[in-house]
Amino acid sequence: MDIFAVVGLFLGITFILTGQALEGGNLGQLMQLTAAFIVFGGTAGAVVLSFPPRVLKKAIMLIKDVFVPPVVELNDVIAEIVKFAQKARKEGVICLEREAKDASDIVLTMGLEAVADGADPTLVQAMMENQISQQQEEITNGAKVFESAGGYSPTLGIIGAVMGLIQVMQNLSDPSALGAGIAVAFVATIYGLFAANLLLIPLGTRIRLNYAKVFLAKDVMVEGVLAIQAGESPALIERKLQAYITDRTSIEEEEY
Repeated sequence: MDIFAVVGLFLGITFILTGQALEGGNLGQLMQLTAAFIVFGGTAGAVVLSFPPRVLKKAIMLIKDVFVPPVVELNDVIAEIVKFAQKARKEGVICLEREAKDASDIVLTMGLEAVADGADPTLVQAMMENQISQQQEEITNGAKVFESAGGYSPTLGIIGAVMGLIQVMQNLSDPSALGAGIAVAFVATIYGLFAANLLLIPLGTRIRLNYAKVFLAKDVMVEGVLAIQAGESPALIERKLQAYITDRTSIEEEEY
């Protein structure tokens, strides 16, 4: 489990509620059913309208990966590729057709089988990268669901605020009705900003980051398979892939 994701969510909620309490407020003041319907219901409707069911289903499945990220050990990936390289060096690349079924990833299996079939290196690379692109698109679209929802919810909060103020203006002659309208107005705004900045946008960001290492591992597989096809020695392949990881990691750290 990614403890920092849990701690981050806990800290955000705790400090907001603590700030409310320090100002003399209480949790009940933030519980407003009408505002919740407007903001959360409206946001859900906008998301369902924006994305097809396949993408929405994938996004829901990705929530668990925020708190329990996929585990990828790059050294294990290199060791697996080196093992296939040793087999190919001893028995010839034709043996990879049999060995590929035991590969840990479909991308690696596809590449090894293509090499065993004698495919052109350009075709092998294109096939593997196309498979990776399809998987990346699924993850990216899943993250976009939460990021888009994070863009919708503050706007829905504003809509809730305006609707609450309309109610206030229509009931100026009835002071007892003013409180409910004002409550909807302000609480709806809080709900929209809270959902966007403490839940939805961070979820999308965390999904992208958690899968960065997964796709780095898949890129390593592409480099490894092409090196095997080129007839490079297992020791050289190992050093080459370690250097590739170091370079990619340095670039990604600079970007973030």
